[in-house]
Amino acid sequence: RLKDDARFTWLMLIPRRAGIVELTDLTAADYAQLTAEILAATKLVQEVARPDKVNVATLGNVVAQMHVHVIGRFHSDVAWPDPVWCHGAGPAMPAHAFGALFDRYAKAAAALAPVRS
Repeated sequence: RLKDDARFTWLMLIPRRAGIVELTDLTAADYAQLTAEILAATKLVQEVARPDKVNVATLGNVVAQMHVHVIGRFHSDVAWPDPVWCHGAGPAMPAHAFGALFDRYAKAAAALAPVRS
């Protein structure tokens, strides 16, 4: 999922497994899949946003369902060097900007996807 916060380039991965709260709740196969998806999401953020740093985190203090944040950070962003969640909710992107960013991620994902025969 693409988080709609105009201040940050932010993806969230949410495993499609009911009742998963912690990484340790995943099977070994699901954990391996999630790890591969985190790597892919990190590469997408790097490709699309060209950040100074990518932060990857699992928190779950507000929503217990296990999820992973992949956030592109810039030395110039409003939260630097603090964690992004210490700065409250940000403004939503205008619909056209959100759609354009979504399209950029889709194109980058297609370009980075392995060729399957």
